[in-house]
Amino acid sequence: MTLTVQIGDPHDPAATRLLEASHALMTELFPAESCHYLEIDDLCAPNITFLVVRDGNQTIGCGALANKGTYGELKSMFTEPAARGKGAADALIGELIKTAGAQNLPVIRLETGDTLTAAHKLYQKHGFTFRGPFGDYPEHPASLFMERSL
Repeated sequence: MTLTVQIGDPHDPAATRLLEASHALMTELFPAESCHYLEIDDLCAPNITFLVVRDGNQTIGCGALANKGTYGELKSMFTEPAARGKGAADALIGELIKTAGAQNLPVIRLETGDTLTAAHKLYQKHGFTFRGPFGDYPEHPASLFMERSL
């Protein structure tokens, strides 16, 4: 198994499949007012760096960094369920942190669901700590917020 992380295209069929699976899961798990995922077209904006992780020739994960000017925001983090535990999410987060550093962003923030405990542990492993809402996010019981200084 050789994992590679590279710039991706949200409209590539493999990436679109992952994003649609992520959106479906979020819609299933959380009320609409706490689903803050970006639509596929929105991930093509100039301030977004969209990455995919591949295992050989198979795309198994994706994630994005939104440059908000004074901070970066992790978005669209998702790993194919069958590929979890292979290090894809670790590889993605590592590369997104490097990307934020290269863009001279002082901090990375994220919003995640309150019941996604595996995600919380993953983010904590990479130095993220809990904080309150940021940007345009409202306080919501199903949302948790985290950040990591660079």
